[in-house]
Formats: sequence, C-alpha cells, structure tokens
Amino acid sequence: MTPYHILFVDLESDTSQEDNCRQLFRLINSAFSESEVSSETIAFYPPWPVNAPPDLIFVRPSMKIPLLDITHHLKKHWNQALIYGFFCAKNYDATEIFQSLASGMDDFFLCTITQEEFLLRVQRLIHWTTQTAPTSPLETAKKIFNHKQLIGKSPCFLNAIEKIPHLALSDAPVLVLGETGTGKELFTRAIHYNSQRHGRPFIPVNCGALPDQLFESEVFGHVKGAFTDASSEKKGLIAEAEGGTIFLDEVDTLSPSAQIKLLRFIQEFEYRPLGSSKSKVANVRLIAATNADLREKVKAKMFRDDLYYRLNILKLHIPPLRERMEDIPLMADFFLEHYALQYRRIKPRISPSAIQKLLTYSWPGNVRELEGIIQQSMVLCHSPVLQPDNINLSLSVQKDDLGNHTFQGAKKQIVVQFERSYLIDLLAKQEGNITKAAKVAGLDRRAFQRLIKKYGIERNMFSVRTTS
Repeated sequence: MTPYHILFVDLESDTSQEDNCRQLFRLINSAFSESEVSSETIAFYPPWPVNAPPDLIFVRPSMKIPLLDITHHLKKHWNQALIYGFFCAKNYDATEIFQSLASGMDDFFLCTITQEEFLLRVQRLIHWTTQTAPTSPLETAKKIFNHKQLIGKSPCFLNAIEKIPHLALSDAPVLVLGETGTGKELFTRAIHYNSQRHGRPFIPVNCGALPDQLFESEVFGHVKGAFTDASSEKKGLIAEAEGGTIFLDEVDTLSPSAQIKLLRFIQEFEYRPLGSSKSKVANVRLIAATNADLREKVKAKMFRDDLYYRLNILKLHIPPLRERMEDIPLMADFFLEHYALQYRRIKPRISPSAIQKLLTYSWPGNVRELEGIIQQSMVLCHSPVLQPDNINLSLSVQKDDLGNHTFQGAKKQIVVQFERSYLIDLLAKQEGNITKAAKVAGLDRRAFQRLIKKYGIERNMFSVRTTS
C-alpha cells in the first residue's frame, strides 16, 4: 500500500514560532509508521520539487503573499490535495484567517493547538480521505480512535470505543463516567473529533479548579465594570467554544449556585455574561465528566437532581485499568516508545517478569498511573531491558483508599485484590495453561475457568511478546 504523503510548505520568514510549528510537524512522523505516512518539508516559493505528489498539504502562509496567490499555485500543482492553512495567531486576525477558506483552502489550524488535538485531527483527515468505500460510523471510529491514542483490545474497552460514533452523531449532552486516570478527556475528544463539530473548538474546563465566585465570569464572561477588577469586557469559555464542544470535567464539584446557572444554560442554551442586561444564545455541545457517583450525590442533596437528569441523557462509562489488564502490555509498549522519543533514547524492551509485575498490580491510578510509572522507569533505568526492579509500584494509594469503606467493604476489596493477583500470578507462571494452573490452585478446571472469567482475565495475555 502506498503511504499517505503529507507536504509542509513553510513560507513564513518570521521564525519566532518556527520551533513550535516544526514540533507539530515532527509529531506526525513519530505517530505513524513509514508504511502509513511519508512527509517532507519545503521552505521556499515555487518551483516546488517534491518526492511524491502530496495527499495533504499544510501551508504556513507569508504575510507578504496574498492568500489567494498561495492557494492558486498549490491547486495548480496538486489539484487533488487537501490544503490546510497553518496560521500563527499573533500574526493574523480572525478576518484574515477565515479569508483562507474563501481563497480556496479546505480548512485551517492555529499554531496554539495542542499536540494531542493536532494529532487527532490529522488522524481523522488521513482516515477520512483514504477510505475507498463507504463505511459505517462504527468502523470509522475503530480505524481512527484505536490508532495510537486510544489503545486496547479488551472487550470492555472496545465496548466503550464502539459507542463513540453513535454519541458523536447526536448533539445531546453526554455524561462520561470513570475513575481518575482512565482517560475521560481523551474519549471526550474522540467524540468531538468524530462529530460534525470537529472543525470547531474543543474547550476543556476543570470545574474543580474554578472557585465559586469565578465560575460565572470564566464560563459565561463578563462586561466592563461587572465587578471591581473588571476593567474590560471578557468573553467566557462558552463563547470561545461557539460551534464546538465544551467539556466540563469534575462536574460534581460545582457549587449549588453554579449548578443552577449551568442548568439554566443547558435548558435554553441561553446565558447572560456577568453584569450584562442582555442574554446571548450559544451553539455549543456540552459533555460532562465525573469520577463520583452522581446518583449518590443526588440522594445526599449534594447535586441537583434536575441537573443530573439533564446531563445524563447519553452516558459513556470508561472501564478502570484493573478490568482491562490484557491492555497493559500494549499501553506499556506505547509509553516506552513515546518517552524514548521524548528523551532521545533507544526504546528499551520490557522483560516478561516485568510484565508479570505490572499485571499483578491493581492500578488505583489507572492509565495515568501506568504512564507515570513507565516514564519514571525510563528516567531512572538506562538498561536495554526493563526488569521488575526497575518498576516502582506503590501500594500506599490502595491502603489509604481502604479508609473510605466500611469494614465489610474494605475486607471485600482486599479479597478481590488478592484473588485477582493470585490468579494472574499463577497463570503467568504456568504460561496461560489453565489445566496446570487449576491443579496448582487445588481447583477443578471448570471452577478455575469461572474464576478467571469473573475477573475478566484472558489467558492469551500471558503469551505476550515484546519487541525492541
């Protein structure tokens, strides 16, 4: 299969933003294999000798050359290629940037875009333009969002992935549920970038970091003189997300007054900036996330029931890492590759015994904890092979968490952790042989199979082979 070819055309003589732009360009090369994507950069005006006709062109325009002239030359040379402008926001105002669409460009990026957001959009472009036949939204989501960003093959993980395209087709609010560190924002971004709003802003808001007195001003904006320090008018995050998606993380931390204001916005999609006498209408999709049990919070009168019902129209549950243990080797390998690239080191291999150590841990911090541990191992270990001693697992979080349960609840949690760890360790030692493992455990084969099914353990996860 011929690799998808991306061309970067850099016509901007101002190099103040050059490093940032090139960092994003290099990100594409690191995110795809050579068989998938090839790319090259040219930094001068026509003629443009290139190694292969491009499928996608990123162009950073020059303020000295009219946008229409730039697009005309690119279309003349490569009529079939999609052209995306890459603008440094400090050099262009909104009118000039949107003129790029009128000049014939297909869309644009701003260089303030995050690496994660940029890569997701590029992945979507590539998979969308390379489809040779119509595919269902589900198939599209699997192709796009199970590549590099969302990693896993466990049934519970794939079940969550399969819901993404269906959630993306609607504009109704979505409530994303999951423990801390499971990747709720990553799934939310996947919903946004697989929707018709993909070309508009994605604005994340950490509700837990907003004091009650600042919520209204930050989210809805304020007019000049609305309060003592309001020396000028300020657009709120709702206005910044116009046409796109606003993501409210830790929505359970909102104060009662903030919940009332949010409920009013969800009901009518109208809001009033602080100090203003006029209401505004917003075309924004709302997605909220929490690691708390909102139903229990509603019962305890800590969360408004009417707001809960408004948010809970569509729901997505992200499984914790302990329920998808077969995905750990895949994710560990991905993080090793990522940090080897970041630290400019040769990617180490991870030994089978180190994998076994990872599989016997219950991961209270989920994927975020796994990434941190792999990063720590990369920093402290300079061996070509990671051994168990290079992986520092702490049980302090698990012990502290027991204090949040009743005696029976804490006892049950410890039993669950023991049974799961015992089964995984036993299967690892027997290389996935259920008959031998059952014999060592003193159980008949059927009883042993029921146990590993109960904990979602797949025998083939113990035959993983790591590559350098």
